[in-house]
Amino acid sequence: MCRYTEDQGRSLGLSGWVKNTRQGTVIGQIQGPRDKVDDMKHWLKSVGSPSSRIDRAVFSNQRDISKLEIQGFSTRY
Repeated sequence: MCRYTEDQGRSLGLSGWVKNTRQGTVIGQIQGPRDKVDDMKHWLKSVGSPSSRIDRAVFSNQRDISKLEIQGFSTRY
């Protein structure tokens, strides 16, 4: 799923990272304009990668930032 998530984040012009966990979930961090972050959250909750099964999406620690803390969008291993 991470490759598709990374591609989607980049296409929206977002910064951040994603990582598959051993439990079969995906974690990550997303930064960018609020409307684009909201688009990404919608994609994560309802679309995802072609082979993913989305049971739920949980978003936490949301806050406004004055400038990006992460550059680019990547997959972490």
